[in-house]
Amino acid sequence: MCRPMETERLILRPWTDEDAETLFLFASDKDVGPAAGWRPHGSVGESREIIKRILAVGETYAIVPKNREIPVGSISLMFAPDSEVAGSEKECELGYWIGKPFWGQGLVPEAGREMLRHAFEDLGMECVWGLYHDGNVKSKRVQEKLGFKKRADGRKSRRAAT
Repeated sequence: MCRPMETERLILRPWTDEDAETLFLFASDKDVGPAAGWRPHGSVGESREIIKRILAVGETYAIVPKNREIPVGSISLMFAPDSEVAGSEKECELGYWIGKPFWGQGLVPEAGREMLRHAFEDLGMECVWGLYHDGNVKSKRVQEKLGFKKRADGRKSRRAAT
């Protein structure tokens, strides 16, 4: 299980069953999931199952603003074979989403900076990959803010250890 981390405005912590209702509130929005490659959640029960099967494993963290104390998004590091692009044990992929009411507040770049620090310093990664779906300008912008460099295919980007 991942250990909590903090930034100036955020706590990054493991997901729990108690987060299911809040997860459903944000993950049921038709503008959130499809932009990240998944369909909107259909029920609190589905959100609870997704917490158990997907969010409460590995290096996946709830994004919790210190002034809200509820999760408003998620950020994770994915490793092979779960990652589409991580090709070695020293590579991983950064994935994230945030609830629509929190778009444009700089929370994902803030969480992303801490996750990159964690990946390189704590986990010894040499390369972190980022993907975004065509048309997801917000995700592309997050990766630019985090220093990812675009590859020739236009969708994959990476940040190497510096």
